Amino acid sequence: MSRTMKRTGARGAGATAPRIFLQLLPGALLAALFAAVGILHVTSRVLVVDSGYRLSRLQEENRQLTLKNDRLKLELATLESPARLERLAREQLGLQPPPAGAVVSIQVGPPGPAGQAGSGGPQAVARAGAGPGAPRAGSP
Repeated sequence: MSRTMKRTGARGAGATAPRIFLQLLPGALLAALFAAVGILHVTSRVLVVDSGYRLSRLQEENRQLTLKNDRLKLELATLESPARLERLAREQLGLQPPPAGAVVSIQVGPPGPAGQAGSGGPQAVARAGAGPGAPRAGSP
């Protein structure tokens, strides 16, 4: 009995290592393929969850910025209100409304070629803003 084992053992040890390797290779490759697919799947899921968290943070930031924008619009409307501006002009700058008759409105005709009456050019504007006793443009 020991003679048979010695022969089988000696001959089997040298010839079976490559054979065992070749038999295990497909299984090992299949296991490696499944592991790679599993790793890719887990990685993609982690990226999806991370994107979801980022999206949630950005939506919250957008909501907060929208609220801040609404508050700033309200503050701007309050600061630009004519009643507030008039009060500040009177209290802080000491301004008063002009006396009656001090403001004269002049209507200028539609713009036309320079030099024509009612052209509405720069001369008409200069005359309108000069006042009643001021010299007019073009006169000595």
